[in-house]
Amino acid sequence: MRDEPLELGEIAVSSWNVHTDKMAEVGFLTIARRLPSLVRQALRMAWQASPRDATAVVLLSLFGGVFTAFGLLATTGVLTALFNEGPTPDRVMAALPSLALVGGAAVLRTTMQAGAGWAQSRLTPQIVRLSEERLYGLTSRVELISYDDPEFHDALERARARGVGVADSVVSSAVDVVTAVVGIAAAAGVLGVLHPVLLPLLLLAVLPDAWAAVRSARMRYSTLYGLIAARRRKWIIAELLAEREAAAEVRSFTMRGFLLRMYDAVARAEQEVMLRLARRQMLTRLAGEAMGGIGTALVYVALGILLAVAAIPLAVAGTAVLAIRSGQTSLGNLMYATNRLYEQGLYFTDFLEFCAQAEERLTRPRPAAVPDGFERIVADKVTFTYPGAEEPALREVSVEIKQGEIIAFVGENGSGKTTLAKILSGLYEPGTGTILWDDTDLRQVDPDQLRTRTAVIAQDHTRWPLTARYNITMGTGKGEQALHEAAAVAGADDVIARLPHGYHTLLDRRFKDGCELSGGQWQRIAVARGFHRDADLLICDEPTAALDARAEHALFERIRTHADGRTVLLITHRLASVRYADRIYVLDRGTVTEHGDHDTLMSLNGLYADLYTLQAAAYR
Repeated sequence: MRDEPLELGEIAVSSWNVHTDKMAEVGFLTIARRLPSLVRQALRMAWQASPRDATAVVLLSLFGGVFTAFGLLATTGVLTALFNEGPTPDRVMAALPSLALVGGAAVLRTTMQAGAGWAQSRLTPQIVRLSEERLYGLTSRVELISYDDPEFHDALERARARGVGVADSVVSSAVDVVTAVVGIAAAAGVLGVLHPVLLPLLLLAVLPDAWAAVRSARMRYSTLYGLIAARRRKWIIAELLAEREAAAEVRSFTMRGFLLRMYDAVARAEQEVMLRLARRQMLTRLAGEAMGGIGTALVYVALGILLAVAAIPLAVAGTAVLAIRSGQTSLGNLMYATNRLYEQGLYFTDFLEFCAQAEERLTRPRPAAVPDGFERIVADKVTFTYPGAEEPALREVSVEIKQGEIIAFVGENGSGKTTLAKILSGLYEPGTGTILWDDTDLRQVDPDQLRTRTAVIAQDHTRWPLTARYNITMGTGKGEQALHEAAAVAGADDVIARLPHGYHTLLDRRFKDGCELSGGQWQRIAVARGFHRDADLLICDEPTAALDARAEHALFERIRTHADGRTVLLITHRLASVRYADRIYVLDRGTVTEHGDHDTLMSLNGLYADLYTLQAAAYR
């Protein structure tokens, strides 16, 4: 139904042009005040990337400005000699020494600029690596709950989409700003030496362009800031249209037309916003160029007046014209670099702010050591609420797991089983209540150390684009025996034996010689991954979801056999698989409503008995 209105959710078009308060207040003075800070931040990052190259860029740029000023002053000598009375050959000969100085200064200036450019080109890849390492080093360390926070996602999107990518551009623009300032200082110094009145003339030709550049940058950033949610939605739809994971369902449900309509609705709305931005920027540039032309005309009028009243000689006027032209070029470069630095600096600030926020989400150092093992794990009155949620996912939950037991969590979808398991494994921290491994409160333990003692076999396990070996070992080096034992226990050895390169086969068909596995085969690889960990606590979250009945039965038998003194926490909807568990906890809407072994729960005739009887009836 092509006329059916589309539900675009968070990217309603009416909200796309709502600019943030901080952008509404940005003006020329704000940029002028902020520019030194941006230059300082950029140069600091350049220094962190390579102190040698950063120093070379700054020093060579300064020397280039010195030789520019020296060449302009030497030009006065050339013009004075040429404008003197006498035969032309004599005037040319008199100008040669000054001309040699001008040529030498030009050669040295060019050499300095080339050296600065070479050092700057060396900085770029180093800055890219440094900024990416910082970003992804933080995203991989923040607390897992951060990924359930929409504000974190928005900040991460801004940092990834433009922030980290413009770090090298910000440094490049900052260097260009420094270079342009040095050039302006050289021209201004020359004009100040020639005549004090000449110095203010520089400002007349460039202030309008400065205003236009700043205003244009402000327009662009505020518009793109408002389009973040829209572009994220468009990217998601594009992934559905182009990625392999969704390709089969796009075709089987004939979703192509629907997705293209949705994509087109988002793209057209974005296009309209960008077209309006282009028109506004064009009008701003026209106004700036018109006022800049008037300013340039006033410069030459002022020079003519100075010559008419004999305030300066003709040679000085000629040098002043060259100095003003040089200053205008440097000022033009400064405006362009400032515009670029300010615009890119806004995104760079998003990157820096995200990094600062991410650092606040890191787990602080904790004094307690992870126990070498445990006699029991106790969750005492645990309550947990996801960011932005109105209702808690868990309410006053208490459970006990003894060493060597097989414990099961059962309940309907949304009852809190997986959330509780993540809290017990240290992936989440409870809002209230405590998790104890014997007498050790997990709030006092480094989560990374705790996670080396736990293993999770998840239903939504990651299909890593790595070899079969690394999909099981996850980069740990426990040797061939541990690898083969884990694969055998999980039944993954049969899967790997059929692969063309065995354990060295890349499990991703998007790459050359890569192979793809079925859902059940991937499930066995994920189980082997959990067994290979050989952890104190093994959490199996719907480990048989993708397996057939025979494979499911075999896997549960392997889990029971493999447990052999280990502690296993089993989460499943298939209650026939948990009847032999030592203890079963039944969760309903975030609370534990029943617990005990299978026979005890059946005798209670509660939720567990109801669910078990319902499933058993399907097989009669």
